[in-house]
Amino acid sequence: MKLRVLGAFGSEGLGQRPTAFLVNDRVLIDAGTVTGALTVPEQLAIDHALVSHSHLDHIAGLAFLTETLACYQTARPITVTSTGPVVEALRTAVFNNVLWPDFTQIPDPARPIVRYRTLVEEAEQRVGDLWVTPINVNHTVPAVGFIVHDGARGFVYSGDTGPTDALWKAVRGLTGIRAIMLECAFPNRLAPLAQAARHMTPDLVRRELDKLPPDVAVWVFHVKPQFREETAAELAQLDGDRVVLVEQDRTYTL
Repeated sequence: MKLRVLGAFGSEGLGQRPTAFLVNDRVLIDAGTVTGALTVPEQLAIDHALVSHSHLDHIAGLAFLTETLACYQTARPITVTSTGPVVEALRTAVFNNVLWPDFTQIPDPARPIVRYRTLVEEAEQRVGDLWVTPINVNHTVPAVGFIVHDGARGFVYSGDTGPTDALWKAVRGLTGIRAIMLECAFPNRLAPLAQAARHMTPDLVRRELDKLPPDVAVWVFHVKPQFREETAAELAQLDGDRVVLVEQDRTYTL
């Protein structure tokens, strides 16, 4: 399984792109950036977009991807996939002909650029060549994390969350999990802001480690660019052999 880091950050900075990952060239895990990281042929190869929640830093690239797809008659539709509340937020608040065109009607309803798919919470379902289980996490809007595997190996993706429990309970006892991708947005001094926004700090990551399977690597993403060095220094005080920051533009093999 290949995991390509299109964007590793919790916002946009100079050369720092919002959160987006591409699995096996076909499935997006969030889409804060897409067109800024992929060539047009690479964009046209994408079949599915798994969206953890509706915040801009996780879906802005999806809007521009739909525009690319609309310009190519040979493009396949993209299936935008999540749980019911997230799909409904995208349908009504983003692709609503106000903020962005409704690409379920473009070029026409019989041949749309976007199709929606609603996943059942806490149930494993097939998405492309992957198996995906969405689990609710603790954020300011409806949000899920994902357990993703190909039948042999996989990873856990937290999406945006503060301290949470259901996702880690769902992971217990699973085999083949090679990495847990955990968000961390702010440095410790901004703990009140992190609490209000339901994000993680390095101190909260430290506490969360006790809930995780002990022998699985923890890949941290979603650091806010303006606090990158400060947050990275605090994360480095944790288990350095286990907790690492993901690198933008790198492809990981699980």
